[in-house]
Amino acid sequence: MVLATALSLSWPLSVWWLQGTLGPWPLLLIGCGLIAWRLPQARGLAILAALALLAVGLAVDAELGMRGYPVAVNAVLLASFAASLWRGMPVIERLARLKEPDLPPAGVRYTRRVTQAWCLFFLINGGIAAWTAAFADLDVWTLYNGVISYGLIALMFTGEWLCRRRLRSSSS
Repeated sequence: MVLATALSLSWPLSVWWLQGTLGPWPLLLIGCGLIAWRLPQARGLAILAALALLAVGLAVDAELGMRGYPVAVNAVLLASFAASLWRGMPVIERLARLKEPDLPPAGVRYTRRVTQAWCLFFLINGGIAAWTAAFADLDVWTLYNGVISYGLIALMFTGEWLCRRRLRSSSS
């Protein structure tokens, strides 16, 4: 799983570095395998996303399918987080209950809102990733998907952590 995580996180940089040597088809196939392997919690969605990338590669352009990897990952995460809001326990609540099994009602409401915020993030981030895949050159695609989007994820985590600390201190 560590290898899959490392490959997944380095995907845009790997594509930027290897695309001229390997070409888009081998990278598209590796990316499709990586999506299915990397996202075991949403295996069915991940396989559908991988098949969608292959379809784009076959019907439109292999490079577009290859660049669609971040779009597919955001789509799978969006679908998983959104589905958890309608059935079962929201993803963030599940994570919070690992540390605090007896989550109070205010905590349940808060984690639901955080799950909604992540849904919005995945929607916007996936949209930008789609735009860079379709319209930007490889350098811009790599910069956004391999650097900027990770910075935005770090901002989301940091912002949520600061909000949580503030809410906890005001309720104490």
